[in-house]
This record gives sequence, C-alpha cells and structure tokens, in this order.
Amino acid sequence: MSLKIVPLTETLAVAPQITADDIAEIAAKGYRTLVNNRPDDESPGQLPSEEAKRLAEAAGLRYEYFPITAPTLTPDQVDAFARLLPELQGPVLAYCRSGSRCSLLWAATELLKGRAPADVLIRDVAERGFDISSLTRFA
Repeated sequence: MSLKIVPLTETLAVAPQITADDIAEIAAKGYRTLVNNRPDDESPGQLPSEEAKRLAEAAGLRYEYFPITAPTLTPDQVDAFARLLPELQGPVLAYCRSGSRCSLLWAATELLKGRAPADVLIRDVAERGFDISSLTRFA
C-alpha cells in the first residue's frame, strides 16, 4: 500500500485521501475506526463518504464522517470531535486530502483541553510533516 500513515498518538494516526482499495489493508493493519474529515465533492474522484462507509463496515471498521475545512474550523467542531474521540475504538485512522486538517483538528482538541500549548503542538506536528500554524487562532 502506498498510503502514508502518520501516527500522532498511540491510538490515533492520520493519512491523506484513501481509496477503496486501501480500506481492507487499513483494517488488516489493525485499525478499528476510520474517520473521514474531508467533505464530499471537495475534489473530483475522491472516494464518496457513503461508499467509504460501506466498504469500511464490510471490512469490520467503524466509520465516522466528520467533515471539516481548516479555514472554517470552529471551537464547536473541535469540542464535538473531542467528545467523539473517546467513544471511538482504537486505533483510529483519520484522513483528509493530505492529513493536515486531521492533524489540526486533533491538535485543537489537545489545546482546548489544556493538554499542551499551541507552540508545542505546532512543533510536534511539524516534525510529522504537517503545517498546522493556524492552530494559533485557538490559543
């Protein structure tokens, strides 16, 4: 599989856009939940959420559709995601176009729960290859 999976924690990893062919391998790697943070029809040819859900469930995965965009991410969305995360059986794989918005969403939950300051989260996520400097708007 050419899918780049980047762990953020022991129970949460992020990835760029997946394909239908990736789902069985994601399940085989031990992930229990798949979270789609990408709105449908964001770009041509992306896997529609309904099809991803069907394939994920057929592979034994829980599927959550939690679409966001980085520029319009709100504290209410962050709070809703923070409430959802503990309900998900891990390990969890979240995906979007590149993995950046999933990383931003996770970091925003950490920031709003007071687990780490923005500069530390931005640095730690940058070391994993994602620019989430927009996190500062939640600080």
